[in-house]
Amino acid sequence: MFKIVIDQFLCCGSARCIDVCPEKAITLVNGKAVLDEKKCDLDGLCIPACPKGAIEYEDDYAGVGCGF
Repeated sequence: MFKIVIDQFLCCGSARCIDVCPEKAITLVNGKAVLDEKKCDLDGLCIPACPKGAIEYEDDYAGVGCGF
């Protein structure tokens, strides 16, 4: 299963991700973007909006499997 994650070290607090999120799933806390996973619909509109590349999809199952 995929989810969206925000790297707090890369986040510059520009709020562009907030502006493009139709679900209002992102807020600024102490100058950093924070995602409310319950509101997020995984559309990924926030990913290209981030000027620092701090937002990306993460696969919960990455590295799980037979090793090929």
